Amino acid sequence: MIGVTIICEAKLKEKYLRDASDEYVKRLGAYCKLNIIELNPKKLPEAPSDAEIYNALEAEGKEILTKIPVGARVFAMCIEGKQLSSEKLAKELASCGVSGISNVVFIIGSSYGLSDEVKRRADFRLSMSEMTFPHQLARIMLLEQIYRAFRINSGGKYHK
Repeated sequence: MIGVTIICEAKLKEKYLRDASDEYVKRLGAYCKLNIIELNPKKLPEAPSDAEIYNALEAEGKEILTKIPVGARVFAMCIEGKQLSSEKLAKELASCGVSGISNVVFIIGSSYGLSDEVKRRADFRLSMSEMTFPHQLARIMLLEQIYRAFRINSGGKYHK
């Protein structure tokens, strides 16, 4: 069974988001070994300088990189990434299994994004949309799309 890890900055604060996450974690249990790693974003002042943002991203990036399993295929969630349909994401995940990749990692950064080092480590930069979403909602959307991808690959009816 393929391992899927989601590395994200911050915990889910709202009960309805935690409930949604729990539901997708339960559903995904039939398809993968899911691991969600919640890191603590670096504290920044109300109006941080560019240097403060850069330093926070670098510190977060170093911590993120330590959590990536060796040999994993890494998807960095970034606004400048490539947008994929659900079917194309399903093909990406299916190709991992065919290629012998046993771990897939999705990284959701803080509200300021991801460090350049994390983006360079990524095998694929993935964008959900040109629109902006709260990071906590983005995690739920990502979980749903991962579930949808596994359902597509298994020939399930969920996708329709």
